Amino acid sequence: MWRPVLQHVDIAEITASYGKARVLEDVSFGIDRGQIVSLIGPSGSGKSTVLRVLMGLLRPERGHVSFGGERIDFADRRQLRALRARFAVVFQQYNLFQNMTALDNVTIAPVKVGGRSRAEVEEEGRALLGKVGLGAKLDAYPDELSGGQQQRVAIARALALRPEVLLLDEVTASLDPELVSEVLDSIRELAAEGMTMLIVSHEMGFVREIASRVIFMADGRVVEEGTPREVFDAPRKQRTQDFVSKILRH
Repeated sequence: MWRPVLQHVDIAEITASYGKARVLEDVSFGIDRGQIVSLIGPSGSGKSTVLRVLMGLLRPERGHVSFGGERIDFADRRQLRALRARFAVVFQQYNLFQNMTALDNVTIAPVKVGGRSRAEVEEEGRALLGKVGLGAKLDAYPDELSGGQQQRVAIARALALRPEVLLLDEVTASLDPELVSEVLDSIRELAAEGMTMLIVSHEMGFVREIASRVIFMADGRVVEEGTPREVFDAPRKQRTQDFVSKILRH
């Protein structure tokens, strides 16, 4: 299976707003090849907004994103397209084309947008759907699939774009509890293969298990970061301690 070669990603002092509402304030962290970095924190803390900035969906007012020391100019459309090509995002809503099969949903973007050979992309699409446990569902339409299966199609679709970093934004939030494990199992397999990921999740047990580093955010800022053990078992900041104590009680 094709695997991208990632250079270090640096998110430095990113500040961003929606209108007059400041949503990110001096957010900084890095991602290295093969790392799984997880953003945690209360709702409204800015976690998903970080992913929107990385996808070029929200232009920061200050700060920068760089790959291997090369800064991205968010005002330059060419550089913005290059930035988006390096990331692929999976949202909590599957956003599949209802009139297309699972295989077609996975292959349409690499063929239509990426200009790749249909035969090559379809072969890769079959392999990706097999990887997420849907090798027998290539010709199934979304309404013939469970929510967990649709989310796994969305993950395969993102991987078909050959990203350097896979962004996962609360991918289990809209699933029934019994379907969560099948999606998490697919992510575990990607982690075992060395896929670089930035994950926003409220599944704290999963984050503790899979993350290389955990970043706790609150009020649009990075409050604390460290290994899962450091953040969950021995947080240094009072705000982190308050959050962890609450989630561990439930």
